[in-house]
Amino acid sequence: MGEGRRERGRGAEEVAAAFLARQGFVILDRNHATRRGEVDLVCREGEVLCFVEVRSRASRAFGDPAETVDRRKARRVVSAATDWAMRHGGLDRAIRFDVVAVVAAPGAAPEVALYRGAFDADGGPGFP
Repeated sequence: MGEGRRERGRGAEEVAAAFLARQGFVILDRNHATRRGEVDLVCREGEVLCFVEVRSRASRAFGDPAETVDRRKARRVVSAATDWAMRHGGLDRAIRFDVVAVVAAPGAAPEVALYRGAFDADGGPGFP
């Protein structure tokens, strides 16, 4: 992955974290990685533990960034989320998998959308 892409990804994660904080989420951790996957943001919304995948694009010309989360990617997030929950005592809490889509066109304010329950623990779609 090129450095420009990595930096854009970090920037999108910062935008997503700030957006979620404004929505009342508490950010618990960032970029929890295992050999089998990574979860970008670990948050709490009320009593619900939320594992958030952040996706970004420069435009919607090829669709919404959230559409890039396929079953394989979702399963990798679930794997990392399970590891995080086991290490931090989160297995006894309600858990949700969310996606934050960031469209960050050069020179424009980023557009951010939150998809709560975007996929389930099997990596299948959580919304129609």
